[in-house]
Amino acid sequence: MGRDGNEPFLTPEEEELRSRQAELDQLEASLYEAEVQLATLRAELQAFEGRYLRVVGVKIAELDDIEAEIVELIARRRPQDPDAKVAANRARARARESSEASAGAASREPARFQPSAEMKQLYRDVAKRVHPDLVADPRERSRRNALMARANAAYAAGDRDALATILRDAAMSAEAVQGEGVAFELVRVLRKISQVRRRLRAIEKEQTALRESDMFRLKQQVEEAADQGRDMLADIAAQLDTKIEGAQGRLRRLQEVQGS
Repeated sequence: MGRDGNEPFLTPEEEELRSRQAELDQLEASLYEAEVQLATLRAELQAFEGRYLRVVGVKIAELDDIEAEIVELIARRRPQDPDAKVAANRARARARESSEASAGAASREPARFQPSAEMKQLYRDVAKRVHPDLVADPRERSRRNALMARANAAYAAGDRDALATILRDAAMSAEAVQGEGVAFELVRVLRKISQVRRRLRAIEKEQTALRESDMFRLKQQVEEAADQGRDMLADIAAQLDTKIEGAQGRLRRLQEVQGS
């Protein structure tokens, strides 16, 4: 009988295990929620970046290409000027970089990442089942890393069936447990606590980095403008159209001079 006549007597080790297990349960709940938040933030930024490239990036690429043609034309007219050649090479490299960044963006449909509550819960369930930071065995951790990568991709794509498949397959596997008894279990729990805390710190660091990125700040500005009834990206694209028109005019004039 326990000390109050109801609960069984626990050794100090068993009491410590119970306390640490409760701590681990709370940390794991925090971890699953943090993983959902991070995956959502990543996917939201990815979706916004795709929209940015489709609306603005293609305009920047077009403008950079025209500007590169202008500088290249000037360099051809000054074959003895090494600075002109360097400027032309830099302008073409910038144009190539802009073009590669926006490649294929114009052919894709605009997308916004808005996961349903069901998708978020399904992702939590997958993270709870396969999270790599909840195991110590290197081979099992590697397998779970691969599963989490698949889960992240499925979540970002809004693929519910893929997430459900990962969860179902994971439920059929069993992690090897070596050693029995309170002492072994306490060590496992303590190591899991350490692993979860380490992962939570890593998540916080990545979230901070994402929220401090230029793309996140731009996303916030675009959303604030939308709340005020303005399409900020469309406004930027219109400004770029004006610059493109001006650059095309400069290029035509240079070509006419070159041809005369």
